[in-house]
Amino acid sequence: MAEIILTIEGMSCQHCVMSVKKAVESISGVASADVSIGKAKVVFDESKTNRDEIALAIHNAGYKVKAGG
Repeated sequence: MAEIILTIEGMSCQHCVMSVKKAVESISGVASADVSIGKAKVVFDESKTNRDEIALAIHNAGYKVKAGG
């Protein structure tokens, strides 16, 4: 399992937190997502998903992952 910490722009409330958590946890291979305003710590199986897929899911939920974070 791999672990990444992402910095996310555009989050301002608990609704944002829940939206990002739901989007990330819907990805096959994600074991857990600990999300707070502006950040997400994601544990995932590298053979099933990767950082780019996780960032895309966050983007599709309406938020932006900062480059490098």
